[in-house]
Amino acid sequence: MAHDIETRLRAALERPGAASSDFDLNPGTVLPEGRKLRPAGVLVAVSLADREPRVILTKRSSALKHHPGQIAFPGGKQDETDADVTAAALREAREEIGLPDGVAEVLGHMPEHETVTSFRVTPVIAILRDDFRVVPEPGEVDEVFSVPLDHVMLPENYLVEHRRWRGQRRYYFTVPYGPYYIWGATARMLRALADRMQE
Repeated sequence: MAHDIETRLRAALERPGAASSDFDLNPGTVLPEGRKLRPAGVLVAVSLADREPRVILTKRSSALKHHPGQIAFPGGKQDETDADVTAAALREAREEIGLPDGVAEVLGHMPEHETVTSFRVTPVIAILRDDFRVVPEPGEVDEVFSVPLDHVMLPENYLVEHRRWRGQRRYYFTVPYGPYYIWGATARMLRALADRMQE
């Protein structure tokens, strides 16, 4: 099964696809020309250590300035010391969840995703063949958990919901799992991968 999942992920990454954004479901949104977007990388880590492939996610601390309490991939903005967004995603995963160097086998990248907070996020797809000891970053990460890959790869598990944001109704994807409300950019990037996995 692990070999099959890896093959399907590699095939999905080879398919052409457009960039996504937090505004995909709001076609009337006009984004300013020349806007500055900060590069960032997130690690979409698929663990093959157990019988069931699972995607590792975090619940961000409620004390954070950006996206407090939300479900997110390990990752963050690219620093000057990072060679590229892949290096940023791996560094952040080491800091946020204790992922040791060399455990993640990077398969490739999904198209960039623009967030409402002006980040240009590159999803870095990787597999983890071995388990590791999870160490949540104090003050940054409240919880590290995983969801079955099968759950987030089924488009029918996604819902479209909305809320008021800056005076307008904003629509977004959600893919709930148990007590976890996965929504926004994280759900949108997972949905993009799910769509590619169906082809």
